[in-house]
Amino acid sequence: MGVAEMIGLAASVSFLSGWRVYLCVLAVGLAMHFGWLALPQNLGAFAVLASPWVIGAAGIGLVAEFLADKIAWVDSAWDAVHTAIRPVAGAVLALVVTDPNDPALQVVVLLLGGSAALIGHGAKASARAVTNLSPEPVTNVALSTSEDVVSGGLLALAIANPIGAIVVALLVGAGSILILVKLRRLMARLVGR
Repeated sequence: MGVAEMIGLAASVSFLSGWRVYLCVLAVGLAMHFGWLALPQNLGAFAVLASPWVIGAAGIGLVAEFLADKIAWVDSAWDAVHTAIRPVAGAVLALVVTDPNDPALQVVVLLLGGSAALIGHGAKASARAVTNLSPEPVTNVALSTSEDVVSGGLLALAIANPIGAIVVALLVGAGSILILVKLRRLMARLVGR
């Protein structure tokens, strides 16, 4: 895998872990377990992601996240708790897929991976908080289900096609920033500034 593909995959997994952290850990763990994704040699400690125990725990976390994300205000509480977890997971997942022979690239990808996950998380959590103001539950469930489908599809594309991962990272990043800008404008209008 070339540098561009590694960066694209790292960025995609990082951004998406800001939305669905357990899905990303599960997908990377399964990809490593079945040999779809090679782990750099100097990161042998992260081979634990391919462990059946970690894969099982990520699966349980995925189910919990899936259910919590469908209930208004429970999703915001879940997001609040995961504000510290998602950026760290995004940074680690980005590090796992980078070249072990380039420590400078690893540091850059680690820092950018955490930042990307935080941007994705901020957009998701902000959008969900605004959606929770709606009194009906259909919008919340529809938005959550859309996030599930989009996250799963983009993650599968990123792992299967590292070149496509570059496009995924750019789309997710641009979408996350657009959501944050729109929500900021909405909040400014609501506050009256």
